[in-house]
Amino acid sequence: MWTEGRVRIVDIAEELGVSTATVSNVIHGKTKRVSARTVKRVQEKLEERGYIPNMAAALLAQNDSRIIGVVIKDHEKYEGQLLTDPFVAASLNCLADEIERSGHFMMVKKAKNILDAARFASMWNMVGMVILSFCADEYQTLRGQIHIPFVVYDGCFENQGRICNIRIDDRGGGRRVGEHLRKLGHRRVLCVADNREHVDFQRYQGLEEGLGAPADFWQIPMHRREREDFYRERLEDLRRYTAVFAASDFYAAELMRFLQGAGVRVPGEISVAGFDDSPLCEQVVPALTSVRQDGARRAQMAIDMLERMGREADFSGDFRVAVRLIPRASTGPCP
Repeated sequence: MWTEGRVRIVDIAEELGVSTATVSNVIHGKTKRVSARTVKRVQEKLEERGYIPNMAAALLAQNDSRIIGVVIKDHEKYEGQLLTDPFVAASLNCLADEIERSGHFMMVKKAKNILDAARFASMWNMVGMVILSFCADEYQTLRGQIHIPFVVYDGCFENQGRICNIRIDDRGGGRRVGEHLRKLGHRRVLCVADNREHVDFQRYQGLEEGLGAPADFWQIPMHRREREDFYRERLEDLRRYTAVFAASDFYAAELMRFLQGAGVRVPGEISVAGFDDSPLCEQVVPALTSVRQDGARRAQMAIDMLERMGREADFSGDFRVAVRLIPRASTGPCP
C-alpha cells in the first residue's frame, strides 16, 4: 500500500505523537479501542497529507467502513431544490456534526425510490443509514432488503421491528401555536399544508386543541407557481382570517411574502406562524414565529441508536423529541 513518494504511516504517527499501530487501525476501521478524539485527529491528518483516497479504499474493504448514509426522498414538491429546503438543510447540518463527532463519515443521497437506499448501502459497505421523507409502507419494504440498521426521521407507519423511528411532538407543536394565537385573541384561524395526512394533519389537530375552537384547513398545491395562483384567487377569503398557521416555515414565509405583496400587513392584519424553526425564520421580515424542534438532539439520538442497533440486533422502537414555541414578530394581537 505504501510506495515511494507517498506519505508513510510512521510520518503520520510521528506528527501526531501516536503509535504506528494506532494510525493503521484508524485506516482499516479498527477503532473500538481508539478514542473518538484520536480517530478524528488521525483522519484529519490523513486528509491534510492527501491520503484520503487510499484510506477510503482500505475502509471499504473492511467489514466496518465507518460510513453512515443519509437518504432523502426527492419528492416533486421540492421542485429540484431538495437540499436547500430549510428543514432538510438544517437536518443535514446537525447530522454532519454528530456523525463526525462519532468518528464516522457521512454520505448523502437523493432518491425517488427507497430501494435505491439498499443499493447505496451495499455499494459503499455502510454501517447504518438515516432515512428521511419516504412514505409509510416504504420503510418496512427497505427493512426486508438490507441487513444494516437504519433510523427514520418522522415516519408515520406501523413499526414491525428492526427500525428506530424518531418522531417529534407534531400535535403538541400545533397545540402550542393554537394556545399562542388564542392568548393573542385570534379566533378566525386558518391552517395551510400540502396534504391532509400524517404529520401535517397532526399539527392541524393540535392547532384546534390549542385554540379550543375549530380552525379552517386549506390543502395548497405542491408547486410554487400553482400556490401563487391559489392564493391570488382566494385573496379576499384570506383577508377574513386574522391568523394563518403553515405546516412548515417555508410555506409560512412564502405566504407572508404573498400577503405583503398584496398590501396585507403582517402581523397588523394577519398573523403568520410556521413549524420547524429553521434559519429562514430569522431571515424574513418580520421574523417568523415557529415551533422549534431540536435538530441537534435528534441527530445525536439517531447516531446513538444506530450504534446500539449494531450491538443489539433486537433493539428498535418509536421515540419522540419534545418541541417548543418560539414567538417572534410575525404574530401579534388580533386586530
